[in-house]
Amino acid sequence: MSVEFLEKLWDTVDSETEGGSYFLANYPPFQYWKDDESSKVSSVLQNRAPDGVDLGLYMHIPFCRKRCHFCYFRVYTDKNSKEVNGYISAAIRELEIYAKQPFLQGRKPRFVYFGGGTPSYLSAKQLKSLTDQMKAVIPWDEVEEVAFEGEPGTLNSIKLNAIREIGVTRLSMGVENFDDHVLEINGRAHRSPEVWKAMEVAKALDFDQINIDLIAGMLDETEKNWQRCVERTVELEPDSVTIYQMEVPYNTTIFKRMKQESQLKAPVADWKTKRRWVQEAFDYLERKGYTITSAYTAVKNPEKTKFVYRDALWSGADMVALGVASFSHLGGVHFQNLTHFDPYLDSLQEGKLPIGRALQTTGEEQMLREFMLQMKLGRVSIQYFENKFAINILERFSQELDFMTRKKLLNRSGDWLVLSSDTLLRVDALLPGFFLPEHQNNL
Repeated sequence: MSVEFLEKLWDTVDSETEGGSYFLANYPPFQYWKDDESSKVSSVLQNRAPDGVDLGLYMHIPFCRKRCHFCYFRVYTDKNSKEVNGYISAAIRELEIYAKQPFLQGRKPRFVYFGGGTPSYLSAKQLKSLTDQMKAVIPWDEVEEVAFEGEPGTLNSIKLNAIREIGVTRLSMGVENFDDHVLEINGRAHRSPEVWKAMEVAKALDFDQINIDLIAGMLDETEKNWQRCVERTVELEPDSVTIYQMEVPYNTTIFKRMKQESQLKAPVADWKTKRRWVQEAFDYLERKGYTITSAYTAVKNPEKTKFVYRDALWSGADMVALGVASFSHLGGVHFQNLTHFDPYLDSLQEGKLPIGRALQTTGEEQMLREFMLQMKLGRVSIQYFENKFAINILERFSQELDFMTRKKLLNRSGDWLVLSSDTLLRVDALLPGFFLPEHQNNL
């Protein structure tokens, strides 16, 4: 069935944008995680972790000045300072519970990631308090990367200095677009002049890496606007650029409006157009000296600029995710925290981990997860899977890889399976073709 399903996916990659998620973030898909499997987490935590597995910490900051119309994360725009401080205290209690478990004892994070929401929504004082308490529970003295997402309108000099002082190495600015009309109609809180001001201050603070996020195909975006966005990005000279193709998940404001108007087609560019825009952006960035390192990223200096969080997680690292609705992965168990603010706080007030749903993955599912996520890097090592999983992926995926080879979607170069540049830009649409049959049936 897999090859037939892959062929079907290939035939629909140029379709209109409809409601639903496109970006593959994990495997098996979230809809297979179950409320009654949370006990699996407790079982893992009672055991010692195997040697050689990286550990990361993720901190979800679910607060924003505004909710973007394309946002599908758990965020709040109505919380006051007291509620934010209460949330920080709860997250520290959560980390303290984890730190006492045998699975975490003696381990230090290789990476720390602050995502949202808007981590830069927090005040300088709140950021220092949060990170000081986190470091007191689990030291960061061996950390390679501290990544931090920031909304340009919240990145004034005081805030940026605080972000630098707490140890952030990679600052990622959610620019998305440089046109104020496009920003406004998509629900973004910042405006273009704030990007330039924030970038000027951030560069003076000498962060190890400054990343700019863009989204291709936003509401009311045009060819001319997109070209200008890419040009202005290069003018800012970030260390890296991340570009996503606009998707419209079911819990976004855009999709809710589509549903009210009985519209199947989303009011954004189709997939063929978005893919072409990203390809044009990557071509321009390459001409300006950048190197394409994944389906979404261009890097100025690949020798210096790394994405430790991404690469470790896509190679099976453990990750403790703190905060409401956040996603963790420990010892082969996927799990998500409770998805609403008050139940999350109440659980920790009672001294219990706020786990909602979970899934114990099989060895095959773990292999598939890493294979598909690493495909998004544009090249997959054959020997890596032989060494780690005792799997010959040329045999395991012989029919699928034969199909992709015949279509000139990938080729073999020594130890590597290498995707073509065009395939890389549509990789998320093709990856379900590698799902197990039981996970393909409900797509």
